[in-house]
Amino acid sequence: MGGDHGVEVVVPAALAFLDKAPDVELVLVGLRDVVQPLLDSQLKGGRRAGHARRIRVRHASQTVGMDELPSKALRGKKDSSMRVAIELVKSGEADACVSAGNTGALMATARFVLKTLPQVDRPAIISAMPSLKGRTHMLDLGANVDCSAEHLFQFAVMGSELVKAVEGIERPTVALLNIGQEEIKGNDQVRRAHELIASSGLNYAGYVEGDDIFVGSADVIVADGFVGNVALKSSEGVAKLVGQMLRRHFGQTWWSRLSALAAMPVLKAFKRESDPRRYNGATLLGLRGIVVKSHGGADAVAFENAIHIAGHEISSKVIEHIEHEVSAHLVAVPERVSA
Repeated sequence: MGGDHGVEVVVPAALAFLDKAPDVELVLVGLRDVVQPLLDSQLKGGRRAGHARRIRVRHASQTVGMDELPSKALRGKKDSSMRVAIELVKSGEADACVSAGNTGALMATARFVLKTLPQVDRPAIISAMPSLKGRTHMLDLGANVDCSAEHLFQFAVMGSELVKAVEGIERPTVALLNIGQEEIKGNDQVRRAHELIASSGLNYAGYVEGDDIFVGSADVIVADGFVGNVALKSSEGVAKLVGQMLRRHFGQTWWSRLSALAAMPVLKAFKRESDPRRYNGATLLGLRGIVVKSHGGADAVAFENAIHIAGHEISSKVIEHIEHEVSAHLVAVPERVSA
């Protein structure tokens, strides 16, 4: 029910996902009077009629507004679509939850209902970003504005394990985002986190700067939620800028329009590789269950990608991998800080 477009995006995305995933069942959680008619109309006749046995609606009587305070949603809306969906994960009726709703409310509700894994103080938001070498995973992207060195170390361990499980990389390289690569650069938290990660046994590449995110200098880049979110939103703005500038300049004269036709294969490839919809879907990492956050403005293609991410994490047994490795890495770390 959340996001900028609600069921008008989620239902088509769910059916498109089922086209490609014949062994998965989906539960659409929300206002039945709204969801069911749209689902029935899209299942009626045609090649998707057979999907009816693999998708169903679970009624939830409340919704959470995109600008609603997380505390209000948590205390006052126990039958919201968001809360019910996460409860299904806790009970084992579902293996993962995907939502385009209010990020703060989703994080607060997921943390309250599912709880964090042992040795993990705070969940973090992680997502893949395009790079020259393929994909770079970055966390935290906004869940924790203020982080201690211990929190950053926990993020590094969790991010490394997720990439290992999902991407199949045996020893992912982990880096710490900083304002320079020199040892003396950064604030106290970053320098202390640098020491913790360097002595942890992770495949640590040291400090990286902002441009390294897209160069692909590391498989996992760690930052606090304030810095990570600014980096994410900045990259989205740059992508929009480049796209609009290309359209403007290629459309200025008949010669530039002719040049655009000649360059069309390259432009299409660039658009495909940099399309933010391909990277939509950020995982709330560190919980006792899989929760994936879709961008609120996602269209059906983008939301479908978020469902695929959840499915991939289920099949890769991400939670089991993270729980085992986090306990092994963090049990001996001194000065644990409680959230």
